[in-house]
Amino acid sequence: MLYGKGGCMVFNTGAALLDAIVLAVVSMEDEGTYGYRITQDVRKVIDVSESTLYPVLRRLQKDECLEVYDRQFDGRNRRYYKVTGRGMAQLNLYKAEWKTYIQKINAIFEGGVTA
Repeated sequence: MLYGKGGCMVFNTGAALLDAIVLAVVSMEDEGTYGYRITQDVRKVIDVSESTLYPVLRRLQKDECLEVYDRQFDGRNRRYYKVTGRGMAQLNLYKAEWKTYIQKINAIFEGGVTA
């Protein structure tokens, strides 16, 4: 089967798909969320390590899709990530592309592709 730990599907997770999932997870919190929680939420969908995820967060920050700020938590700083306007526009593009993609996959699974 194509399932990994915890029932998560395992398939080729290209950079764009990972970016889309991270943006979607971060966008669920108006005030942003922190790295460990992002990792846990993403892992509910795909099997990904922290060493894979943090470069994604840095790239999205560099591309101005995420903004970063620190907040005190239990006496130490915790880094938070929040989706920017540019990030929301990118997420909306990913959502539209995903809908088209799954329609094509469903068409194949349900009886073939028409030209």
